[in-house]
Amino acid sequence: MARDAVAEVARVGREVARAAARAVDAEGRFPAETLAALKACGALGAAVPAELGGGGLGLGALAESCTALAQHCASSAMILAMHHIQVASLADHRDGSREIDAYLRRVAAEQRLIASVTSEVGPGGDMRRSVAAIAEDGARFSLKKQATTISYGREADDLLLTVRRHAGASPHDQVLVLLLAGEYVLTPTGAWDALGMRGTCSIPAVVEGGGAPWQVLATPFGDVAAQSMVPVSHVLWASCWLGIAIDAVAIARAKLRGEARARAGTLPPEAARLAETGAKLQLLRSEVSAATADCARMRAAGDRDALASLGTALRMNDLKLSASRLAVDIVGEALGVCGIAGYRNDSPYSIGRHLRDVLSAPLMIQNQRLLETNAGLWMVGKGEA
Repeated sequence: MARDAVAEVARVGREVARAAARAVDAEGRFPAETLAALKACGALGAAVPAELGGGGLGLGALAESCTALAQHCASSAMILAMHHIQVASLADHRDGSREIDAYLRRVAAEQRLIASVTSEVGPGGDMRRSVAAIAEDGARFSLKKQATTISYGREADDLLLTVRRHAGASPHDQVLVLLLAGEYVLTPTGAWDALGMRGTCSIPAVVEGGGAPWQVLATPFGDVAAQSMVPVSHVLWASCWLGIAIDAVAIARAKLRGEARARAGTLPPEAARLAETGAKLQLLRSEVSAATADCARMRAAGDRDALASLGTALRMNDLKLSASRLAVDIVGEALGVCGIAGYRNDSPYSIGRHLRDVLSAPLMIQNQRLLETNAGLWMVGKGEA
């Protein structure tokens, strides 16, 4: 079943996402046709547990799906990845809540798209601190949050937000809150005119809404982040970057094969450079595959202690650092192999969109911030690193 699900996402990539990718990028618009096709094949329920009517896919299959889609449209793949991250966070920490179980059934049945709201004006990109807080209002709660970016926020059905537990709570005393369509208002405070990943439509906005108590996860956000959101994010993001790199190298290879056919018996002068780039791609594949397998094994075993350990935190941060650097390097090398044909936007060998999209990799959680985090982990770890 997992193989079929991955194959369906790959088919959507080939048949729908690739055809729309240039327009999505040029117009900076949401890839509506791709998301419609993903919903039609049930892809938005892939991470929902099977007992709740979802696909029940493990992390490995989810990662393969993101890689397959990113080879055709990086923005579409990143949207799918971010949705899976939200579903995994809810599914991992529903902790017997019948209401959350019922909601996840709706996600699978209705193919509801969930967006993340962890950024905020004030904390400076630190998702482990919040300014906004829950306000109790009788049997319901309300909140207001000013986010710096909400990827596909206007196109999402529901939102998953980080806020302080109550008005008197410290910035680090956070909870994860689910806001349902019709129970919140999203007011954009700017536009998304970015260098790359233009189809993610990651606008800044103010979110005001409320809900019932069950929509506030009982598990502290710190635990959700360490055990689910962060490791799953790093694996699925890296899988998207791998897909971009794979397609860039494929384009460079196609160009050189065409040149080789035109000059039988001789290798194009850039062939050696392509071989070196291919070796780097294999290294990226191996790193993503190994880290995904380790994280998937811990998740399948339900080993929350291992997922939240210092060793796993370092491993996942290292994956993000390494994959984001390698992917940028590989796409840049592929551009060099293609030369001016890769530089031109009107060329069949254009790699401009790939390069602009992959340059987001070191910026999604700044690499410098992760290096500082890892430095602290190295200092306090007792041999675990």
